[in-house]
Amino acid sequence: MRTEAVKTFSSAQTARWAGHRAQRREEFIKAAITAIREHGPGVSVAAMAAAAGVTKPVLYRYFTDRADLQRAVSERAAQLLLHRLLPELAGEREPVEHIRAIVQAFLAAAEDEPQLWHFVVHNPGGEREPAEVVAHSLALVARTLTAVLDDRLRARGADASGAEAFAYGLVGMVYTAGDWWLQQRTMSREALTDYLTTIILGGLAGLFEHRAHGDSTDNTDNTGNTHDDNT
Repeated sequence: MRTEAVKTFSSAQTARWAGHRAQRREEFIKAAITAIREHGPGVSVAAMAAAAGVTKPVLYRYFTDRADLQRAVSERAAQLLLHRLLPELAGEREPVEHIRAIVQAFLAAAEDEPQLWHFVVHNPGGEREPAEVVAHSLALVARTLTAVLDDRLRARGADASGAEAFAYGLVGMVYTAGDWWLQQRTMSREALTDYLTTIILGGLAGLFEHRAHGDSTDNTDNTGNTHDDNT
């Protein structure tokens, strides 16, 4: 009985510590984002710790290194983006309106949070390659889009086997174009939205057209001649 009581106490203590650790990490991530917004993408870990009201050694009790903190902030940035995209993914709209709303929300998120965008995408001062952190964040968005696109294609009787590839391609294109646009600003956000919407809509139209052709009955032989089954 005593051994069981010790095990129960130990398990409860471990659970409490895990909960406390998760809560503190959450607080530090929020503080890090506040510091990024205030000091820019090149913000130091010391400044992030100061925003949380702790020292660097205390911060590193909850994050392995700067790369770990970078990943945590990137995941939060991806979640913030999803919060903007999800309302646009819901509801029934014409395809062009749906796509335009998604692209607009993506670009607006980047424009409204330029410091956070540059911190995640370009990873200044980080030890990990920026591409790895970006790929991880974009994957969170792409997986959500995959599920939505898969449902929409199946509902229309279209082949959904390429939904994941299309979702990753869509996210990658909008991300790359958005990053270029934030740095160059050679056109308005509305103009870029129009360009990207046209390209994406053309891709979706191709998916539906391919499905329609695949379902049609083609009685053409290898010589190119068409035969009537009734003859």
